Amino acid sequence: MNISAQIICIGNEIMLGHIANTNAGFISNKLASIGIKTAKHLDIPDDPEVIISSIRKALSESEIVLLSGGLGPTVDDITLECIAKALNKKLLFNKNTANRIKAHFKRRKIKMPSNNLRQALIPEGAIPIDNNLGTAPGLIIPFPAASAGSFQPTQLENKALLAFPGVPNELYPMLENTAIPYLKKHFQTGKIIKSRVIKITGLAESKVNEMIEDILRISGKVQMGIYPHPEEIQVKITVTEKNEKSANLAISKIEKKIKSRLKDYIFGYDNEKLEEIIGRLLLKSKKTLAIAESCTGGLLANRITDIPGSSRYFKLGLVTYSNESKNKLLNMSLETIKKYGAVSKQVAVLMAKNIRILASADYGIGISGIAGPGGATKKKPVGLVYIALSSKNKTTCKEFNFIGTRDLIKYKSTQAALNMLRGKTA
Repeated sequence: MNISAQIICIGNEIMLGHIANTNAGFISNKLASIGIKTAKHLDIPDDPEVIISSIRKALSESEIVLLSGGLGPTVDDITLECIAKALNKKLLFNKNTANRIKAHFKRRKIKMPSNNLRQALIPEGAIPIDNNLGTAPGLIIPFPAASAGSFQPTQLENKALLAFPGVPNELYPMLENTAIPYLKKHFQTGKIIKSRVIKITGLAESKVNEMIEDILRISGKVQMGIYPHPEEIQVKITVTEKNEKSANLAISKIEKKIKSRLKDYIFGYDNEKLEEIIGRLLLKSKKTLAIAESCTGGLLANRITDIPGSSRYFKLGLVTYSNESKNKLLNMSLETIKKYGAVSKQVAVLMAKNIRILASADYGIGISGIAGPGGATKKKPVGLVYIALSSKNKTTCKEFNFIGTRDLIKYKSTQAALNMLRGKTA
């Protein structure tokens, strides 16, 4: 049985670009895990007519409709009222929900504003979903139900409308712990949709495409995709199968073909980050790392230390942004810096060597470059970055010419540095 879902995210803040809509992707991923395909993502403003018409249209097209946003206590939170009007249902005061909201404020020792109790109004026939992190409950409205607006009852048979607050850290556990089990029980698809992301670095998107073009053309029960990210290419395999075992087998066959061609350019899978892979490699080899950064301003050290347990292999990080700091902290002569320039192979090499020695680490990384938008010359343009990697026996340095904004160049530089270290520690 093919079952489709539509996801409607509500809020003026989304339409104005004030916040990024991450909810739709998260919800789609969770639906796919139980075999439900998302047919449409829709972002709409806090406009009653738009919300009502969007709910009705989505329910006429798909079996499952999920709403995100507009369940708060303020005057612009109008989703509850719109659901009631769209489905021709009354809003009923739910005592259990009200008590939970009151308890939320009591635990925090804050006096509850009276308007928070409007969140205890639940459309008739709805099942509240407890929100353990906030006050707005989620909702599951199952059908068949009484006539909803302009719909005939038969048009709403075997369907469901679900609503969640827009705050991601509230929505996510409500979806995973309550909504997904409900949908899995009541909407049997007999299929699962499973994906595997293969992460590559050190190759351009066009080169990856060239190397696995025939694999990317596979169709049928398999969907292939290639997606570029800063200094990283992701190849996604998505299969639709009857069970987990069949899905894993189908993915494994394709993954083996890709690995045989891309080999060491592959650094990780799914949600793995390059800094996480580096951490595992350093722990396995019992090696330590120290970093001296200039143009990246501490971003590399930040990425390394984002990984829990990084204190076991990360010894020291310095942001030697000025020539004086390179001189005082890294024992580099001002004459050398002046002779070759702060952005040079020679300076990056000394940064890597000296930070390694200073920290008594196994590896040292030095980064110096021009992130822009200013500071460039004809010989040294924006995006020129030198990255050096030093060990006891050898120091290497690579020149990079990155394109992009200041933030992007900084990120690409850290990605390239991590990849150089991966090659050394793998």
